[in-house]
Amino acid sequence: MPPKEAKRRTQRRKKDPNAPKRGLSAYMFFANENRDIVKAENPNITFGQVGKVLGEKWKALTAEEKEPYEAKAKADKKRYESEKELYMATQVHADDEEEEK
Repeated sequence: MPPKEAKRRTQRRKKDPNAPKRGLSAYMFFANENRDIVKAENPNITFGQVGKVLGEKWKALTAEEKEPYEAKAKADKKRYESEKELYMATQVHADDEEEEK
């Protein structure tokens, strides 16, 4: 059997701090809104248990109850896409300027 080759480690690219933040999902809007309520109802609950309780509550919601959160997620996705488009346009111009130098 041939010897195993060592895996090459690839370095992650640095994240641009000016890049737009991704849009939140409907669940994340729900979780952000209800996290404090769950903590107040269960003062001795751990961080992981809060997530479990929020997940169970999310699954128990009907489609109608999820609708406002899905609408927020859709609006946030549009915001992200427009910010990303603007960001990418400015990046192209910045790259062009660097090449000219």
